[in-house]
Amino acid sequence: MSTKLSAGEKAAVLVEALPWLERFQGATVVVKFGGNAMVDEQLIEAFAQDVVYLHLSGLRPVVIHGGGPQITAELNARGVESEFRGGYRVTTTEVMEVVREVLVDQVQKQLVQAMNEHGTYAVGVSGDRDEILLTQRRDVLVDGLATDVGLVGDIVSVNSVPLNDLIEANLIPVLSTVGIDAEGNRYNVNADTAAAAISIALDAQKLVFLTDVAGLYRNWPDTTSLVSTITVSDLEAMLPILESGMLPKMEACARAVRGGVPRATVIDGRVPHCLLLEVFTDEGAGTMVVPDGGNDD
Repeated sequence: MSTKLSAGEKAAVLVEALPWLERFQGATVVVKFGGNAMVDEQLIEAFAQDVVYLHLSGLRPVVIHGGGPQITAELNARGVESEFRGGYRVTTTEVMEVVREVLVDQVQKQLVQAMNEHGTYAVGVSGDRDEILLTQRRDVLVDGLATDVGLVGDIVSVNSVPLNDLIEANLIPVLSTVGIDAEGNRYNVNADTAAAAISIALDAQKLVFLTDVAGLYRNWPDTTSLVSTITVSDLEAMLPILESGMLPKMEACARAVRGGVPRATVIDGRVPHCLLLEVFTDEGAGTMVVPDGGNDD
């Protein structure tokens, strides 16, 4: 059953947003979009509306997206079995071709189209363009042993110039996390890691991860133990005990804050318009990571 707000309640919501509009006016906000929200048409539309709302409100959003479920579905459709080692997708040359095709031609295209339903705002770009994500091949640890997982890469550096050019042109970059090395080889790059690196390179004021849980819990599965705000040192002390699905996002939050991003937040992407709730309400949403000593909004 839907609940209608009175005119006064609607006005109160708008007034509550005012100090946050003032604080983040002109600020770069990096948003990583992933999880179940990426395969739900209504949530994609709500996310697109939120990003355009940020843009029209004077913020400078940059969207980084994943695409794991879509990549797995496309590999299955082609009869290619997905293999994971140490939490990373084993990426052969064949798999890498599918990864880039799905990320750029499917996921990115869908997000850009959803945002541009409201005007010409979003532009798709891939990390292998102009060495935006300069990458080197990496191994992963499996049972303590370095293991080859194919064309999986670590980011060496971020070329922020093409992204800044788009931002200065009053556009919203929507980035697919395909990396490239100095020899022109393309790599599958973890989108959480990419979001942290890009937020640092762009001097972002905020990094937001949309995921499949409400945030970080001190004592999972006790849902009353949700952490609202945590310092980066306290978070780093918790990293060894986190579940594998949450670990990359919280590691990325810590890396971003250590790199100078004032706040990094994990929120529940299954909640429509969660991004607006996080940016423009006093209560916010999810778990915010801040530098040691505070800066908790």
